[in-house]
Amino acid sequence: MWFGLGIVAYALVHPVAQVGWTMWTIHWSTVIGLTALGGAYVWGARHLRERALHAGAEPPVLRRRQQVAFFSGLLVIFLSLNGPLHDLSDTYLFSAHMVQHLVLALAVPPLLLVGTPGWMLRPFLANAKIGAVARTITKPIHCFIIFNVVIALWHLPPMYNTAMEYHPIHIVQHLTLMVASVLMWWPFLSPLPELPRLSYPGQMLYCFLMVIPMSIVSIYIAMADHVLYPAYSIAPRVWDITPLSDQQIGGLIMWIPGGLFFYVVMTVVFFKWAARDTDTTAGAQVDWRPPRPTRTVSQARPSVTVRQDRSSSF
Repeated sequence: MWFGLGIVAYALVHPVAQVGWTMWTIHWSTVIGLTALGGAYVWGARHLRERALHAGAEPPVLRRRQQVAFFSGLLVIFLSLNGPLHDLSDTYLFSAHMVQHLVLALAVPPLLLVGTPGWMLRPFLANAKIGAVARTITKPIHCFIIFNVVIALWHLPPMYNTAMEYHPIHIVQHLTLMVASVLMWWPFLSPLPELPRLSYPGQMLYCFLMVIPMSIVSIYIAMADHVLYPAYSIAPRVWDITPLSDQQIGGLIMWIPGGLFFYVVMTVVFFKWAARDTDTTAGAQVDWRPPRPTRTVSQARPSVTVRQDRSSSF
């Protein structure tokens, strides 16, 4: 009862007429969190650079593309958790919430990982306990399990409906989703050789297996014959989409674009693997071919010529 009254009150405060691309609602918890994360990134880079200079070592370099990637990731988080997408997903449409979750899981973590150099994370591994935990949770099998368990648990009706009712739990939902997603991407984009990436064949198998659990969850949602998440059934209707249709659309968004995304990643990994093998083969041909000897007429001897030809053919 209290859950339903809370949703109705929230809908009255945010009527559907206020949702639009020109109407922006800002949640200051996200602003504070993103500002703190960006500040820690800048401070950490500056601190490690100054420490290297003080020790007489070569200072690490934070490249421009890394900074652009990291702060682009923060911008995508802000756009996902504020404004029209957030308003639609929190109050009106389950399908919009699914889009929001896919953005947080599939778009944000690669940007953050590409933007974070290994030397910025390496000092944390000096702590024995943190290093042990990091080595455990970044193993590919554990990354796979953690991500899929988090996805499955938060889409169970009791967990999802609780997050919709209590905003602090909703914040925890988004935080755990993003942390689990960073781990899911770790075997592809690890910036630390101490916590290595998977080989290219392993990455392709990882992608293929990742589709299976997400498909199970999305099929469960899309094929349900009743509304699983009642918060959306009492919300004002948007574009005349019924609650059950909205739920089915959300399941299909998770199933088809979410699944196809991993096949795209698999394709990219395959071409990177092929390109690396081509470069390695070309390098091997150059490395193994002996230099052509410079001979004068007086130095030319048939036996030497035959020996050189044989090694060249090898």
